Amino acid sequence: MQETLIIKNTILFTGSESGKVLKNYDIFVRNGIIEDIFKSGSKKINAKKTIDANGRIVMPGFINSHMHFYSSFSTGLNRVKPSEKFIEVLENLWWRLDKKLSLKATYYSALVALINAIKNGTTTIIDHHASPFAIRGSLFEIEKAVRSCGLRASLCYEVSDRDGKKKTIEGLRENYEFIRYKKKNDDNFVRGLFGLHASFTLSDETLAIASDLGNSLDSGFHIHCAEDISDEEDCIKKYGMRIVERLNKFSILGPKTILAHCVCVNEREMDIIRINNTPVVLNPQSNANNAVGISDILKFAKNGILYGLGTDAMTNNMMEELRAALWMCHLKNKNPSVGFGEVSKLLLNNQKIALRHFDKIAEIKKGNYADIIILDYYPHTPLSSDNFYGHLIFGISQSDVITTIVNGRVLMENRQLKIGIDEKEVFEKASNIAGKIWSSF
Repeated sequence: MQETLIIKNTILFTGSESGKVLKNYDIFVRNGIIEDIFKSGSKKINAKKTIDANGRIVMPGFINSHMHFYSSFSTGLNRVKPSEKFIEVLENLWWRLDKKLSLKATYYSALVALINAIKNGTTTIIDHHASPFAIRGSLFEIEKAVRSCGLRASLCYEVSDRDGKKKTIEGLRENYEFIRYKKKNDDNFVRGLFGLHASFTLSDETLAIASDLGNSLDSGFHIHCAEDISDEEDCIKKYGMRIVERLNKFSILGPKTILAHCVCVNEREMDIIRINNTPVVLNPQSNANNAVGISDILKFAKNGILYGLGTDAMTNNMMEELRAALWMCHLKNKNPSVGFGEVSKLLLNNQKIALRHFDKIAEIKKGNYADIIILDYYPHTPLSSDNFYGHLIFGISQSDVITTIVNGRVLMENRQLKIGIDEKEVFEKASNIAGKIWSSF
């Protein structure tokens, strides 16, 4: 039986480099694929389901290029010692939290994040997971949560030497087995990257093994890179080179790899990143919260580097993160007139990053999968293709996502979840699990 859907009466932003604003257009979807886009009322097509946008903004779903689902269980946690340095943030909070995660906790923390992603219009997420005492099977548990919610996600386990050799081997194996499994059972919903924590927690031996395994699978890697200056200092002291140089030495860089943060990279490292066509993912709110600095988006743009946007689990709202990126750019350059064009490209660049891992997504056009959101926004000033991002950052971002669709499946309509999951029940179970974890802090 064919599933058909019409979204009518839209102000449609198509996305992509040549994204256009089309007023009073309808979108026809069949079996998850966008089959037609046409002027409202110009064609008579019957569909099993019709959604009336009623003149609201319709656009491609958002993509989050660096996320940590398990961070869901940090919300409200107040049993953490004050941390003045970045390494203390890791030791006092994140490395304590991740050690306490069971497979059940991993599943529910992911489910919470995924539900919140749906409510904020994020349809594709690139996640980075850690649970040192529940490694084996953790990515498969997260996949179950992803499939329950109907989103797209790329998953990885962060390999690290910080918890001993046995845990390192388990992390390597979890990545390898999950990626190999996904390559044999691919449906364009869940993919895998080879996860690595950061240079300062990875020995040469571990990097060499990870490189061999990841490159044998042609998967690409997902690693925190130069998030804090201490990471660079550690690399220089131990190995006589900077982080990006070290990653390049071990063949970690490449088009499918994601370098998260890159707050402290220098010009030489930017050259290496560009030469290897490796994307960088900025996380402005997280970097500000941890007081590690502000990634230099203007330099990434000037150097021809593909730079995208992640939330690092600080939020599930990509529009909030986009606004923060602009404010941080103004602050870093002490100039409120710079950066708008470069920041506006973040969401488009996220599409380019995601298309290195998923097929036919991100743009609303014929033949693509229907990953579409509707926002409760009626323009109160003229809106066109030329000023869409001005509306997005300063207007649309203050509006709610009311409908989220992935692959033609309606996951939320009129702010009501349609995924067959009791949100209240899930959040209550998650709260009980989190409470038990917190009690041992």
